[in-house]
Amino acid sequence: MENEVLLDAAAVHRCRRRVHLEHAPEHRGTPLGPPDPAAEQRIADAAAHREEIRRRLIEAAAGEWVTVPRELPAEERVALTERAIEEGARHIWGALLPADRRGHRRGGAELLIRDGGGYLPMLVVRHRITDPGTGAITTAPTDLDPAHATADDRRKVRSQPRDQLRLAHLRRMLEGLGLASARPLGGVIGLDADVVLWHDLSAPTWPGGRNALTEYDARFADRLAVAQAAANGGPVLAEPSRVLECRTCPWWVTCEPHLRALRDVSLVVRGEDAVELRRAGVSTVDKLAALDPADEPPILWTSGTFADAVALARAWLADLTVVRKVPEVVVPRADVELDVDMESFGESGAYLWGCLLSGADIGIERGYRAFVTWDPLPTVDEARSFAEFWGWLREVRGRAEAAGLTFRAYCYNAMAENRWLFGSVERFADFEGIPVKREVQSFVDSDQWVDLFRSVSDQFLCARGKGLKVVAPVAGFTWRDPEAGGEASMRWYRAAVGMDGGEPDPGQRDRLLRYNEDDVLATKALREWMSGPAAEIPYMGDL
Repeated sequence: MENEVLLDAAAVHRCRRRVHLEHAPEHRGTPLGPPDPAAEQRIADAAAHREEIRRRLIEAAAGEWVTVPRELPAEERVALTERAIEEGARHIWGALLPADRRGHRRGGAELLIRDGGGYLPMLVVRHRITDPGTGAITTAPTDLDPAHATADDRRKVRSQPRDQLRLAHLRRMLEGLGLASARPLGGVIGLDADVVLWHDLSAPTWPGGRNALTEYDARFADRLAVAQAAANGGPVLAEPSRVLECRTCPWWVTCEPHLRALRDVSLVVRGEDAVELRRAGVSTVDKLAALDPADEPPILWTSGTFADAVALARAWLADLTVVRKVPEVVVPRADVELDVDMESFGESGAYLWGCLLSGADIGIERGYRAFVTWDPLPTVDEARSFAEFWGWLREVRGRAEAAGLTFRAYCYNAMAENRWLFGSVERFADFEGIPVKREVQSFVDSDQWVDLFRSVSDQFLCARGKGLKVVAPVAGFTWRDPEAGGEASMRWYRAAVGMDGGEPDPGQRDRLLRYNEDDVLATKALREWMSGPAAEIPYMGDL
């Protein structure tokens, strides 16, 4: 008799190897990696967000409302959900559906909404679901009737494929149980809770004209095959391979030693290229390193260049963190230099813009300066701190120009800073001191705004990643705080502003400022290293 397999919605976007490990009997009881504190905090924040949305919806709801308490055992939650469905409840919060054993599915929704003779699923998520634009199909934040939905002239859909795949999973469950609405719709309430976003799961919104349901069906069929083979001793359909998900996966403690023992090629080449290399017989780092980078690659290469991959493999074998891609390293320099680092709290806002001014004297005190709000995000005081930062930056640029001096500002991975530069302009346009978008755009597009991450990517191969915390130590820089990192800073911020109900902690505020100061000191050290000592780093052509 076959072991029963039931998959939840997460399986369709989860690593195939993880699906195998979670269903293989021989891996039951395998020690897993410790819980990620940042992930646990995100789970707690999401639960608090869901509860706040539930409170708002119940206050505004017209008609019957049933709440299924999440703290109950699963069997009781399913029974309460089934009873509410039998009674024709209009809204069922915290619904846990009975397992769809024929479809091999299990799961639940934040909310089920009665629609005709069936139900529509709704999710409540703690991320943003729309961006400024037009075309999203929305209703008011407490209007749960998709018949009232219209095309929004202020919002467009933000790409959140996992939301659509989860809605598709719930849709297929409801269909299997004979409970689906005739309309293939699903709703989502996001972090801002300013609208309900409605997804038509049958609309061709995926690449190649696919819709969310067909995309989900293909992924689910694949993961189900992997799980059933694992559960019943069939052929292994998912071998370990290093992917982005590995960084936070509890099974990495199992996969990493295995991959290292094999010297697997995915340790330096990821994604589909690693899969195709194995099929071509280039299964190890050693085999990849032995290839001639001037030859045609053994596969159709899709990420980076084949020559870079060979050099990365050789760097890995030589235990080098970085190697040069270019004979001579060049980084733009200026008479007046400014290092900038922004600190944000999830998607709630940017609470700190840290700046390190160095170079020629322009009558503004050189050194570190922070523009910060300690009001818990989201807060309109963020507009004040951002306006002060931008006004100060404008003055620095103006004084340098008036003195006939060149000026450049540096950050590490401008994608993050640019996001909050433009986001602040859009959110706080009506506040005093906020620049217009074209002024920010002009600065970002100019050669005064230098992304050191791009400079590193263009001129170095990094065998252990290209993050600042990896690359700056090669330049001799060390952070003062041994826990320094983006995830840790989230915990410090919560304590710094008293987000969890306690008193704000001045010590954690100082810690965040010191961490931010070290980040800008790190980019300065990296830039100076690239201007000279980096020439001693081994060149890929010599490996």
